[in-house]
Amino acid sequence: MTDPLQTVIQYHQRTKHHLDRYADHLGYFDWDTQPDPFRTYEGSERIPLEFVEPGDDPPFSAIYDPARGPSLPFNRSSVSQLFYDSLALSAWKEHIDRRWALRCNPSSGNLHPTEGYLIAPPVEGLTSTSGLYHYTPYHHELEVRAEWDTAWRSNSIFIGLSTIYWRESWKYGERAFRYCHHDMGHAIGAVTIAASLLGWKTRICNDITDSDLAGILAITDQQGPEAEHAEVLLQLTPHDCEGTDPAWPTERAQRAGAPNHLSTGHHPWPVIDEAGQATVRKVPGARSTDPESSPLLTGTRELSARKIIRKRRSAYEMDGKTAITQDQFHHFLNAVMPCRSPFSTLWWKPEIHLALYVHRVEGIRPGCYMLLRDESERDRMASSCRAEFRWERPVSCPADLPLFLLAEGDYREEAKKISCHQEIASDSAFALSMVASFRNALESHGPWFYKNLHWETGLIGQVLYLEAEAAGIRSTGIGCFFDDATHESLGIQDTTWQSLYHFTVGGPVVDLRLRTIQAYAHIEDFEERIK
Repeated sequence: MTDPLQTVIQYHQRTKHHLDRYADHLGYFDWDTQPDPFRTYEGSERIPLEFVEPGDDPPFSAIYDPARGPSLPFNRSSVSQLFYDSLALSAWKEHIDRRWALRCNPSSGNLHPTEGYLIAPPVEGLTSTSGLYHYTPYHHELEVRAEWDTAWRSNSIFIGLSTIYWRESWKYGERAFRYCHHDMGHAIGAVTIAASLLGWKTRICNDITDSDLAGILAITDQQGPEAEHAEVLLQLTPHDCEGTDPAWPTERAQRAGAPNHLSTGHHPWPVIDEAGQATVRKVPGARSTDPESSPLLTGTRELSARKIIRKRRSAYEMDGKTAITQDQFHHFLNAVMPCRSPFSTLWWKPEIHLALYVHRVEGIRPGCYMLLRDESERDRMASSCRAEFRWERPVSCPADLPLFLLAEGDYREEAKKISCHQEIASDSAFALSMVASFRNALESHGPWFYKNLHWETGLIGQVLYLEAEAAGIRSTGIGCFFDDATHESLGIQDTTWQSLYHFTVGGPVVDLRLRTIQAYAHIEDFEERIK
């Protein structure tokens, strides 16, 4: 049998894009088999949630401070708001005869492989028993998958997240496994941030195996290309309480509902299934501690947090002229440091650092920079990068921000080239590569940690998305990049470090051909469910 660690590394190497060729994919869009972006469990009872429209409060700064105010109780209104601000639809876009939905949690290609579940004790106004519920964003409803007769109690609620590889592989082929886990990181960030606004802290349950989580989510028996794969369990607890471990019921009620079919046909991608099997977590870790974080005080914006969340959009093109100030730039970087919520949700030390290509930041010299999210890695990173890099602290940089100038110069063409020749990386204010401590992390934790590395990149991306929106500009994730060309640009020659995700931030070009439609205009009882 192939060693799982080698399988993961081989998968990563095989799915790299190169300057002269791309990772294996279908090469065209098979529109006849395009996956349905909405999973439902046909035959299950549905519980409508409220549409809690965003107001002026809480302020945007609250996304970094769950303890800012009192925790709201778990009830129908607060649970509705949690989903409405994290996994729900945010708008529809329409062009000629095409219409597609956008969501609060961004997704590669807007394909949305992530499914969400609520596991909760009785919730006032929502459920009278404890149980398992699947969230359906199209209807903003919970589908009852199982209700437990046992007196299961907890001072927390839990959000389970799964992924469906087929939704991404339909478009992206073999590289799709990576994108599924970028999206998982976006979803973790979206839930954590929405919970913060309710006064709830979030931790990833490290002490559970993937098979146990699949059992809790009632997806163990799913097979084939449309199967959901259990990935993450999040515990949400009032910030002034200590989260207790739940005693999961040993006897479960019969599961209700059957998953709908997503496609009429499928193209097989065996290498994704191999990567999935190699990254299954079979041994639980120690219980992660309840998160602690430092509020982000610099550049605090008193904009409405929930309005920013729901109007967040991905930029499809940058204008090539918009600049930001150095204070804004430093604020962006400060926001993604590991001491901030939502990064305190992650139980592991930071493994992702940012190689930055600065184009249009007033007061900052254009060039290549490195933000070390764990400054103790400086010597190890420097020894892997180009010998001529300067590793100088910029004069204007805040003392507590581990930012280093590597080389001055115009990096616009370089950023464009390594991001699959996409001008969006050169026409922005700045672009970046998320560089992972790859080999060490996999050898220290195990091959299953390959997914966690991508979750961390997605979480960074989620914060950058919201910060850009709050600054009046836009950003977007770039999953298409030339892996080894990026490494060559930095001087990296082996798998000690690997770039896992690219991102870009700047002034967007708005496509005026697109019409925006209210997210839930298709719901007949929308007005009745508004709170």
